[in-house]
Amino acid sequence: MFMKVMVAIDGSETSLEALKEAKNIAASYHATLRIVYAVGNSDDADQQAGLKLLEHAKSAVGDGLEVETRLLQAEAEYGLLNGVTEAITSAAKEWGAGLLVVGTANRRGLERLVIGSVAEQLVAKVDASILLVRPR
Repeated sequence: MFMKVMVAIDGSETSLEALKEAKNIAASYHATLRIVYAVGNSDDADQQAGLKLLEHAKSAVGDGLEVETRLLQAEAEYGLLNGVTEAITSAAKEWGAGLLVVGTANRRGLERLVIGSVAEQLVAKVDASILLVRPR
């Protein structure tokens, strides 16, 4: 069913849980797993930190799966939240992801209204199936 599974990570505990779920699903379907991280700043230190996070995530998946990583650039003109959302949406579409797995912070009330949610925006924009992984 899912030949291409994409997971967006940000280094949080919830995104690591999302990575575990994506790994299990990709293994079940013998799918390719792509791990993405969207960086908001184009400076070298942020990009290097993003690449390090992607490599750590890839090594956490282990052997037995076809795993790719991609560092995405969030466009500053959209603002950080919207830029990250647009970068992930574009990457999922370009790659032809059948499933996008993302962690969600599970914010409520005023915090959700003020901060917003990348996961919520992705649900509205991505054409692929989406699995939201909530904190445990």
